Amino acid sequence: MVKRRQGFSGLSAFVKKAFEQNEHTVDTPPDDPVSLDNGPSTSAVTSQADTSRKASQLEQNDQQTSPDYPSKKRKIGLLGSGLEKYDATGLVPFYTDPSEVPERLSKYFFQRTRYFSLYAEGCLLDSEGWYSVTPELIANQIAERCRCMTILDAFCGVGGNAIAFAKTCERVIAIDTSPIRLALARHNAAIYGVEDRIEFILGDYISFARSYLTRPSRRRNIDVVFLSPPWGGPEYLTGVQPTKPTSETDIGLQGSDADRVEEQEELHPEFTLSQIQPIHGAELFHISRQITKNIAYFLPRNTNLNEISSLVTHAQTDGFASGKEKEPEVRQERVEVEEEWMGSKLKALTCYFGGLASGQEDMFDDA
Repeated sequence: MVKRRQGFSGLSAFVKKAFEQNEHTVDTPPDDPVSLDNGPSTSAVTSQADTSRKASQLEQNDQQTSPDYPSKKRKIGLLGSGLEKYDATGLVPFYTDPSEVPERLSKYFFQRTRYFSLYAEGCLLDSEGWYSVTPELIANQIAERCRCMTILDAFCGVGGNAIAFAKTCERVIAIDTSPIRLALARHNAAIYGVEDRIEFILGDYISFARSYLTRPSRRRNIDVVFLSPPWGGPEYLTGVQPTKPTSETDIGLQGSDADRVEEQEELHPEFTLSQIQPIHGAELFHISRQITKNIAYFLPRNTNLNEISSLVTHAQTDGFASGKEKEPEVRQERVEVEEEWMGSKLKALTCYFGGLASGQEDMFDDA
């Protein structure tokens, strides 16, 4: 092995010597431009002149070779100035007139202000978002019931529920597998001014939950999990594609008139948890219950309620009180089913478990 020499030779020695001379020259105090023998410091003056000349030449060359490009300004989207980093303008169309809307989405477009009251300010939805977003009034009702420090929205979509949760909870974790829907959710949250209270995570909820449960320490406790999984598209009620309205006149825009966008109420086949995507609804529930007992499960209005009640199969046992031993008291946990109505139409069911159910508030902190 050859040792590296401590001295310098050849080109290295020349460079070292040149730098030593330069340092000696530059070390002359700036307030004494004359050398010790009262003669001008020729070396220093020459060096400064050369430097100035080279800098001037470089500047001239730059001016000759560099074209004068105008400064490029970032485009201002629907969110306006100051919110560009949240702006998803251009990812999906922003419809303002019925003539722009694809026929399959027209019935949802006429209910746009039910989904987002601030739709006109630039709210964005993709095709799936139009038929899966929770109407704002229903989202607000659920958020009021789920008040807590930290809530997890397992299937965020375009942000309808996450935005409502951000108004009643300190922190919201919003998960979705689609980067586009997640960007739209953040865009919509910025319109409502709650973007800083939501942590958006691109990923699969099942993987997230299993990873969360295997962590050695959980410094971030999750108080409530909100489950609103895909129901299988707009045909979940009948198994066939819904009838499409042809004009705004046919279905109306506001109030009870908007209810006419749905077909006349019929007896629909029961919706079962096996239809939940991406995994069986019962398995989804039991995985979530390992994170917290406080679950809000958003389901179709024709869900089989016997299946819902069977999700709670275990009894909660009280231990000891006031240091005295007593007979264990078996307490059967209940589930509360809340019907979500819009006008005269039943839209969905929200099933509350654990401390979210009325009469079981004392279970909330034990979850």
